[in-house]
Amino acid sequence: MSIGEIVAVLRRRWYVMVPLTLISLLAGAHLYRSVPVAYQSQSSVALLDSTAVAELAPAFGNPISNAGGSLVVTADVLIRTLSGTDAARDLQGIGVTDPYTVGFAANTSGPMLTLTVTGTDREKVLEETNQLTAFAGETLNALQAAAEVKPAYMVQTAPVVLPQTPVPQLKGRYQQVLGVLILGTTAAFTLSFLTDSLLAALRRRRAASAAPARGRGRRKPWGRQLDATALLSCYLALAFFIPSNLTLPGMGGVGTPANVFALLCLFWYLAAWITGRIRPAPDTRLPRVVMCLLAFSVLASYVANAMRGSSHKEVLAADRGLIGLLVWVSLVVLVSAGIQDRERLDVLLRRAVVMGTVVAAVGFYDFFTATNIADSISIPGLQSSVAQITTLDRGSFTRPRSTTAQPLEFGGMLAILLPFAVQQAFDPVRRHLRAWRRWGPVVLMGGALPLTVSRTSIIGALIVVLVMVLRWKPERRWAAIGLLMGSVACFKVIIPGLIGTITALFASFVTNSDSSTQARTVKYSAIVPYLTERPLFGRGFGTFLPELFFFTDNQYMLTLAEMGLVGLIALLVLLFTGIHQGGAIRRLARTESDRELGQAFFASALVSLVIAATFDALSFPMFAGVFFLTIAAGGSYLGFIRRAAPEPATVESSCSSASPPPADRIRVPAP
Repeated sequence: MSIGEIVAVLRRRWYVMVPLTLISLLAGAHLYRSVPVAYQSQSSVALLDSTAVAELAPAFGNPISNAGGSLVVTADVLIRTLSGTDAARDLQGIGVTDPYTVGFAANTSGPMLTLTVTGTDREKVLEETNQLTAFAGETLNALQAAAEVKPAYMVQTAPVVLPQTPVPQLKGRYQQVLGVLILGTTAAFTLSFLTDSLLAALRRRRAASAAPARGRGRRKPWGRQLDATALLSCYLALAFFIPSNLTLPGMGGVGTPANVFALLCLFWYLAAWITGRIRPAPDTRLPRVVMCLLAFSVLASYVANAMRGSSHKEVLAADRGLIGLLVWVSLVVLVSAGIQDRERLDVLLRRAVVMGTVVAAVGFYDFFTATNIADSISIPGLQSSVAQITTLDRGSFTRPRSTTAQPLEFGGMLAILLPFAVQQAFDPVRRHLRAWRRWGPVVLMGGALPLTVSRTSIIGALIVVLVMVLRWKPERRWAAIGLLMGSVACFKVIIPGLIGTITALFASFVTNSDSSTQARTVKYSAIVPYLTERPLFGRGFGTFLPELFFFTDNQYMLTLAEMGLVGLIALLVLLFTGIHQGGAIRRLARTESDRELGQAFFASALVSLVIAATFDALSFPMFAGVFFLTIAAGGSYLGFIRRAAPEPATVESSCSSASPPPADRIRVPAP
């Protein structure tokens, strides 16, 4: 469906679009006038150590002050106590009824707290901020008294910033008004196309009944046709070539230009689907069904987050999680239902490999120049969703991240695209191309994986080698093994120390002597209380924020904490669906090229299944986008393979083919 057709439909159905848009504008204006302005006041409190020297408990000293340390532990204990239900009930008893938050002061590393109260009455907010500030000191004294701390060892609170004059917060009002406008405009847009589709179907029915024998003419489309492959190619270009840490203000990590474009593409598909211009191809339903299961688990966790009285940051994070879910749904729907021609699907997969090759080439530049080229990219209107991204080193090597947010995302994304680069290099259709065009992506992607100096990349590369190489014929297999051994020798000569550093990484992982490994194993036990608290639906998708809790470095643990057992099951079903699709393509394929394509999908899904245990994979937009795109592409290819497969012979047809009728029983039709 072209842009001209979309404009034509909206112009024809103006009597649907215009009234609903006006109603949404009036509703937004009414909401702007009726919703009261929220005021916010803040104060800052610092913790002062005791006058006596505190030593380790229980000999003497103050156990809450962490033996006279930096008092960060004390501040954390006080924050958790003030954020609890008992403290909220006590504050309501003294008149603090408006929402409040307590947290560490921004851009500080010491024991300094920020107390915030938000309400609609300016004078009441200021009074409640004073009461909350005083209550924080009383709570700290009560905690120390309960621990039987001597007065000489008690930690005191000192107001650093007195309660400020409440400032109006217009952002919440604007967000509500904007939400009403977006909802009304979206409803008008959808109903316009639905009305046009219903009326067009009614006209076709009347025309068919009035003139059944009249031939049906085919109307030429107005304007240039847009298809799903072109839109997805634009998405890949935005995802690969704009650093994934650059996002729209206020949207967090999901506000990348690529994700926003994917949401717009979802509206395009809905308009084309409602008007009947696109119909999902047969036998491509599996990725969409599995995506519905994942969407159900995300929505259930969103409801669970709303019912548990979460903080304001967690509510915003849950909203951003819903936006990310819509982006993934858009990719799955566009690939599996929007692409009707296999040639266009081949074009999309080749473009993904080419763009991934460019990202890998940028990674080579980052490695050998010890810089990050993405740091020098600045786009007006976009801001970094990460506070500060620095060049990461391991050993004596700089870990490249290219245009991704982290070296782990860089290595994981290349690992799931590498099998398709290998398949395309062996594809007989591309043998007329020069060798550097066919094997350049394999060399650059495969060579960039060890440069990240991470276990995730090496594990992904090994899985690709084991899955792809072992299925080849002996002559190709032994040639590939010899080439791999030669590549390792080249790395050892060209980049001295790299192979040794990687080997030491795995040796420390086995012996649990690496600091990174120890940090991961400690988090396994730290996340258990959150799992036992809400085991079924979790705390809410996207709400397990590192600034509130900690980094999990494991997508399965993160899914358990955010979406519970239901979410983990949905994620595993999605991953195993990708593995099943690859195996089914290889089993049903009639050509060697298609069998290798199925093996590539199998390897890519298996890589995603394994490396998801090494980092929080779906938290990174580029990796998540490529992952869902490949899962949907596997379902679409499986549909094409199934439709091209010969139908199984029935008993009658097999018998008739085995014993042809006698010649005297063959009837010759009369002229």
